[in-house]
Amino acid sequence: MTGGTPTTHENDRDLGTRFHDRMEVVVRWLPFGLSRVVAPSFLGFALINGFTFGIDLLLLTLFRSGLGLPVPIAFTIAYVLAFGLSFVLNRALNFRSHAPVGPQAGLYAVAILINYLAFILGVGSALTEFGLQYHLSRIAAGACEAAFMYSVMRWVIFRDTKN
Repeated sequence: MTGGTPTTHENDRDLGTRFHDRMEVVVRWLPFGLSRVVAPSFLGFALINGFTFGIDLLLLTLFRSGLGLPVPIAFTIAYVLAFGLSFVLNRALNFRSHAPVGPQAGLYAVAILINYLAFILGVGSALTEFGLQYHLSRIAAGACEAAFMYSVMRWVIFRDTKN
């Protein structure tokens, strides 16, 4: 060690590689044969998007209950901010993409627009209109969007990776 900094090879690897390596370790320990069907990138996506979904709900609460914004506006602002964070974290840590960010951001924008219209406004707002509490509506919409967004991110947006 020099200057209090460890000299192990851990410092030579980037954060995305270390994140992926940890996801591989966890996947190997999954029970019931799940290790054969769960990709490390799926686990990483679940962790990152679970975190950003929490941010989404926190912002939704702030905008709806704190500021009194209408549900569609509160959903929209919280969604855009949380999904921006999701893109950055998934690109850097989970899919470890080094492709040009511009085309990926364009594809991501199209994907979140489709996702937003179908699941957030469609499912989320409809469930709220039918009387379901807005947090529960957002959670139900979130389950639908998770399957869609992982698929799009893995096989369309970040297809340049080997995950």
